[in-house]
Amino acid sequence: MSQAQQRASISAIIITKNEEQILPECLASLDWVDEIIVVDSGSTDNTVNIAQTAGAKVYINAEWPGFGKQKQLAQRYATKDWILAIDADEVITEPLKQSILDVLANPSEKTLFILRRTTWVFGRFLKHSGWYDKIIRVYPREFTGYNDALVHEKIIEPQGCKKQTLDGDMLHYSYRDLHQYLVKSAFYAKSWADGRQARGKKSSIGQGITHAIGCFLKMYLLKRGFLDGKQGFLIAVLSAHSTFVKYADLWIRDNDSRAN
Repeated sequence: MSQAQQRASISAIIITKNEEQILPECLASLDWVDEIIVVDSGSTDNTVNIAQTAGAKVYINAEWPGFGKQKQLAQRYATKDWILAIDADEVITEPLKQSILDVLANPSEKTLFILRRTTWVFGRFLKHSGWYDKIIRVYPREFTGYNDALVHEKIIEPQGCKKQTLDGDMLHYSYRDLHQYLVKSAFYAKSWADGRQARGKKSSIGQGITHAIGCFLKMYLLKRGFLDGKQGFLIAVLSAHSTFVKYADLWIRDNDSRAN
C-alpha cells in the first residue's frame, strides 16, 4: 500500500496571476500532495503553462472577486480530505512537509494547523519586524474555509475548533525588488480602500499619518525590526508608507469632486 493510501488525502490550493518567477519552486515543493488546484485570474506570462506542466488542475476565473472568494472557489474545485492553502510565492520546506504528513497519518477532524512563515525581503529572510509570522494553512476541507475578505483574507475558525502549530518553516519569497513591492502594495491599498468604501467608511489625512507612524514604531521597535538590519528598517519605512497610502486613497475618493 502506498503512503498516500495509508494517510488522509490532501489538496493544495493556489490562486495565481503572473506568478512565473517562484511558481516552479512552489510546485516542486508540493510533489507529495494528492492534488494541486490552481485558479488563475488572467495571467499573461507563463504561469498557466507552468502549472499544467507540473500536473496541476488549472481553472480560469478572470473576474476578480477578491482574495477570499477566489480561494473559496479554489477550495470548491478540491476533492481531497484536507486542504493545504499556499500562495504561488511560497515554498514548503522538508521539515514542514514531514510535519504535515504526520498530521495526515492520524488526522484530527476539528483541528486547524498553523504554519510558521519566514519572508525573504531584499536579500534576507526576516526573523522579526512582524514578518516571521504564523498563519493557518492546513485544515479539513469540509470543516472550514476562507472568509469573503477582498484582501488579508483569513480562515474561518469554527466554534469548538482546536489549533496546533506545526514544526518547520514555509518560505515566502514575496518581493523580488522594490518595483514589485510598490506594485503589490498599491494593489493591496486599493483593495483595502474598496472594501472600506463599500461599507460607507471614510478617512482623513490625519488618520493616515497617525496609522503610518504607528506602523513604523510597531514594526521597527515593538516587533524588533532593528534586529533585521537594513532590511528591517527599509521594510518598516515602506510599510508605513503603504499604510498612509491606503488611508489617503480612501480620503481622496471622498474629497475628489470629479468622483461625486
